[in-house]
Amino acid sequence: MAQLRTIAPSCSSTNLIFNGSRRVPFLRPDRVCGSIKSSSFQELGVKGSELHRHVIVHKDRNLTKAHNHQAIKATLTDEKETGASSAGDGRVLRKKLNKVVLAYSGGLDTSVIVPWLRENYGCEVVCFTADVGQGTIELEGLEQKAKASGASQLVVKDLKEEFVKDYIFPCLRAGAVYERKYLLGTSMARPVIAKAMVDVAREVGADAVSHGCTGKGNDQVRFELTFFALNPELNVVAPWREWEIRGREDAIEYAKKHNVPVPVTKKSIYSRDRNLWHLSHEGDILEDPSNEPNKDMYMMSVDPEDAPDQPEYVEIGIDSGLPISLNGTKLSPASLLSELNEIGGRHGIGRVDMVENRLVGMKSRGVYETPGGTILFTAARELESLTLDRQTIQVKDSLALTYAELVYAGRWFDPLRTSMDAFMEKITETTTGSVTLKLYKGCVTVTGRTSPNSLYRQDISSFESGQIYDQADAAGFIRLYGLPMRVRAMLENQVF
Repeated sequence: MAQLRTIAPSCSSTNLIFNGSRRVPFLRPDRVCGSIKSSSFQELGVKGSELHRHVIVHKDRNLTKAHNHQAIKATLTDEKETGASSAGDGRVLRKKLNKVVLAYSGGLDTSVIVPWLRENYGCEVVCFTADVGQGTIELEGLEQKAKASGASQLVVKDLKEEFVKDYIFPCLRAGAVYERKYLLGTSMARPVIAKAMVDVAREVGADAVSHGCTGKGNDQVRFELTFFALNPELNVVAPWREWEIRGREDAIEYAKKHNVPVPVTKKSIYSRDRNLWHLSHEGDILEDPSNEPNKDMYMMSVDPEDAPDQPEYVEIGIDSGLPISLNGTKLSPASLLSELNEIGGRHGIGRVDMVENRLVGMKSRGVYETPGGTILFTAARELESLTLDRQTIQVKDSLALTYAELVYAGRWFDPLRTSMDAFMEKITETTTGSVTLKLYKGCVTVTGRTSPNSLYRQDISSFESGQIYDQADAAGFIRLYGLPMRVRAMLENQVF
């Protein structure tokens, strides 16, 4: 929303009076101040009220009686600075925009945002939906819903392969985990969606983008930082930070008033986000961290107690730190993850219940299902135990924490993350091989790993005598390695 320009109290046409502890500027009707030109105070007041619903009061006019319990502002901005203009029917627009690309799901919130954007910004609305693996049910009938809400068109893009290849797999290779547990499912999806929105905005000639994220969550940051990084000239509209709608009932009432078909699907008691990597659950009883999740809440995985009584073995093939095959069959990134989601889901793999620190400062409790991702993450880390030395693993793990923080905070296109990604790619060049895992009632157990670049040497590690490692050499090593401790003990015991 455009910033308001306050008429400075030092202007010669301004008198000051006190309203409580605040000093409020008042304009004299016989002067002209700044860029505002009016022959009478009344005309000036009407103009200001129309623009920003502010009350203009002059000390010589008896106009304050009806407003003596209100904070009085004489803050005006000309139309050039605010972009405010008439909608043609007496309404005043917040800012005139030409065309807005809206991140659209077809739910109540985004259905209401379409007419709200048209009403408040006088713009054409192009709805955009990204297929990141949320399921076909959520994509059904979207075009009809979008146009019924007032959108000029709906653009749908299949981003599943790009999502897994260019976003999920780099995080997997980096070993990025947020606060010990969260595998960044939603965090990774937002930048790929926002990037596609910037592309669509260019394709359709839009001058703005919009999203339905609330002002309390992380997603607003992830979307907007991506917009800033890829096209800083785009205007960004976030209705939840501007409008007067405060809940579901308000949204339904607004929809009815503007003849927008209200989605008839039953509203879930949980707030969910689903993509090919995971499914998140928040809200309702989960808002109390002491409550156990309901058994029927889960959608991607069975309860481990109900999982098969026989384990299932899978072999994951990895090339340069990235998964490429399942049980010897090479698959595309999205296909590989989809297969593992199904396999892991039936064994109750990948359930995480955690309290996390949101970027905006508050704590929140979330439950995540990441069956395929948990299997891949276990395999990738296990293979590194063969191919990376101790110091490299330590450095990689320390950088992985920062990498995860950047992704969680929406800084995917930050040069730091890009530079760290180059390090991760280089350091895992030799992480090639396969890992065999046993899946059983919610647990993933590593049963075997092999690599042509393995640093493990059986002839060295064996307890049997070998030519490369002479056990007698350990005595000298221990004396040198423990020298600092011996010196300290000698000092404390006054031994010189």
